[in-house]
Amino acid sequence: MKTLSLKLDNKIFDETEQITYSLKLARNRYINEAVNMYNLYNKRKLLKKQLVKESTLTSNDAMEVLHEFEKLIDGI
Repeated sequence: MKTLSLKLDNKIFDETEQITYSLKLARNRYINEAVNMYNLYNKRKLLKKQLVKESTLTSNDAMEVLHEFEKLIDGI
């Protein structure tokens, strides 16, 4: 495990303390789980962005192929 220093806004810290107390969960565990969920969320966002980009590229290539097939059919 890595040790780090973390500065939280007072409001966020107070909310975190209330929630961890209610859940009977260690603050460290709660923050680890929160960061993990945020990482998963951002990985999905990045994947979505990549898929949209690649889908656009694939779409353009597919249209070119379609036009080539149409030319072949029209030539028959």
